[in-house]
Amino acid sequence: MATGWAAEGAVQEQIDATVKDAIKRARAALPRGASRKRCQECDARIPEGRRKALPGVQFCVACQEALDQVHGGVVGLNRRGSKDSQLR
Repeated sequence: MATGWAAEGAVQEQIDATVKDAIKRARAALPRGASRKRCQECDARIPEGRRKALPGVQFCVACQEALDQVHGGVVGLNRRGSKDSQLR
């Protein structure tokens, strides 16, 4: 692959760094601590299976899905920046 002035493997290194950053952000967002027995938002009972599968859970499935839709957007970082974007 032609990369111009970039060192051999630089593109793959950028891809790897982006993936590592995404994994780090996802792990930091995981809940920690004791799970709640009732949803923090709607006070619905949180099933034991959900509490065991996801330690630190604070919301029922319905409320968590609603939160994910509001806050769950994927943030992409353009580490490379194309020549076109730099010229504008």
